[in-house]
Amino acid sequence: MIQNYKMIIAYDGTRFYGWEHQPTTDMTIQGKLENVLSLMVDAPVQVIGAGRTDAGVHAKAMVANARFDTDKTVEEIQEYMNRYLPDDICIIEVRVASERFHSRYNAIGKTYCYTCYVGGLKPVFNRKYVYTPPEIPDVELMRKAAEYLIGEHDFASFCANPRMKKSTVRKVDKIEIVQNGSYLNLTFHGTGFLQHMVRILTGTLLEVGFGKRTPESMADLIEAKNRRLAGFTAPPQGLCLMKVDYD
Repeated sequence: MIQNYKMIIAYDGTRFYGWEHQPTTDMTIQGKLENVLSLMVDAPVQVIGAGRTDAGVHAKAMVANARFDTDKTVEEIQEYMNRYLPDDICIIEVRVASERFHSRYNAIGKTYCYTCYVGGLKPVFNRKYVYTPPEIPDVELMRKAAEYLIGEHDFASFCANPRMKKSTVRKVDKIEIVQNGSYLNLTFHGTGFLQHMVRILTGTLLEVGFGKRTPESMADLIEAKNRRLAGFTAPPQGLCLMKVDYD
């Protein structure tokens, strides 16, 4: 009997071209998952993710669902997938979901964390998971700027897709900026995020921290709805999807 399975997946995105299928490579997270599941059930399997992380972006708890027919228990499915998936992808959990569960459409929120290294020495062992900015930012200025970004706004200035046909209005209900020793973590929670939105928000907030922008200029950026006026897109390796929320 075909059932709908929900999976929680962790992955190191360093060597992958993002989550979504690419026409020129099989090095995507979605592609690897579908290859293993199709091999397991000897039939094509489509895996639907809660989001589409970019090339080089990581996840600690991506959620996906797939429908297929198997005699294996959820524990056996998890064991099989972890045996045949590459070492930089791990299935944290598999469970039977309701027939109507859709990992993307049913998601009501996501949490991302962007990590910067602001220490004095090179982060040799963490270099694939952090961004080292060229100077030390003023964290208090960044926090003041983040206050302007909280709420429901048109985030067109922070969207990398200039031909976005759908609404660019999103609700961001938390931006937490915390420094722990040599690491500066920017945690974002919202109902959903536009293409590269978290990375552009991070780059813009860092420019505030560098003294290149004022916290108050965030209001003008939102009003402008112009990507060219916002900050740089922070590199992908510092970004990690932490959690996907469901009712």
